[in-house]
Amino acid sequence: MADKAPGSGSNFSRRGFLKAGAAAAGVAGFPYIARAQGAKIKVGLMLPYTGAYAPLGIAIENGFRLALQEAGGKFAGRELEFIKVDDESEPPKATDNINRLVTRDKVDMVLGTVHSGVAAGMLRVTRESGTLHIIPNAGFAPAAGPLCAPNVFRTSFSNWQSGYAMGEVMAKRSNVKNVVTLAWRYAAGEESVKGFKDAFLKAQGKSVVKELWIPFPNVEFQALLTEIASIKPDAVYSFFAGGGAVKYIKDYNQSGLMKSVPLMGAGFLTDGVLEAMGGAAEGMETALHYGDGLETPKNKAFRLAYAKTFKLQPDVYAVAGYDSGALFAAGLTAVKGDMGAKAAMIKAMEKAKIDSPRGPMTLSRAHNPIHDHYLRKVVGNENRVMGIASKALGDDPAMVAACKMPA
Repeated sequence: MADKAPGSGSNFSRRGFLKAGAAAAGVAGFPYIARAQGAKIKVGLMLPYTGAYAPLGIAIENGFRLALQEAGGKFAGRELEFIKVDDESEPPKATDNINRLVTRDKVDMVLGTVHSGVAAGMLRVTRESGTLHIIPNAGFAPAAGPLCAPNVFRTSFSNWQSGYAMGEVMAKRSNVKNVVTLAWRYAAGEESVKGFKDAFLKAQGKSVVKELWIPFPNVEFQALLTEIASIKPDAVYSFFAGGGAVKYIKDYNQSGLMKSVPLMGAGFLTDGVLEAMGGAAEGMETALHYGDGLETPKNKAFRLAYAKTFKLQPDVYAVAGYDSGALFAAGLTAVKGDMGAKAAMIKAMEKAKIDSPRGPMTLSRAHNPIHDHYLRKVVGNENRVMGIASKALGDDPAMVAACKMPA
């Protein structure tokens, strides 16, 4: 489950944050460090560099560095100094790691992270210190709800969004009336299923006949697949990722269900793991804010530049890192590189219109992305974009209402 909203009753405000940026002394224990305009801006990269999520952390950093490279190696004429911390995807270590960056290294901005539990721990510190914080992956709902803050921005997604987009697609299909959901029982799975239900159940005559859950990170699916076969729904909606998704889809395919009960889900079900599935996901449909072969000039240029620079193919994580760089650059450009001009910088970031490889991206009042979600179909080793599943999709209204962003 997601962490309970830490500090949701805090007196932290936009005014306090801006005052901290303008004055020599800010929030208690976290003084604002005035730096010469020509000094390097310190960027703390708190990302996973070891363990299962290491490829995601590397892709995010690569994307951010590509944005910097395309800007000529500087944002608004300012050079950046990177200070890296491996968060190891370990929530218990989050507080010590983020405090190291904020209090010891006195970074101007933090980019992180992938794991939602780690990101929640980071927010306990960055919300109180006022340190600019860009989240390039963690999709947990409270970041754009009770944990929203003027200095916190997310450039990736919320877990609710791709579920909602797929729910819209399935709601429009006359041959899909009764659905079973199956997901890991943890925050990301629960939020994804909620998004799906919020959209799917709006349509008349639609029902979720049963919600099936499996503890995270358990991958023993056979009993659940047998139950699905006995229910005989029109389709199944699922949320899994990484190795768990590979095992699930292989098991689903081997059970014979793929021929009679279509399996659909959030894009993370098939993103980055198609080669490992060995064709088991062929023909599957998912929804996500990015996909292979997205035919836009920006995406083509991005993919070419990324492959040339890093000798790797970019993915949705690299896109989020790249857009984090673009968002940071938009804020710095508006204040001509003056990190002390907090009010103007935040205002510029809030109003930024990012020309992203994913398509146009703006930010909500809660600083969560508003962006198109695509319907993708597995063709070979591609999540091929088939069309738009949901246009300019914002965040869960329940979370938006819970965001008490100060004026």
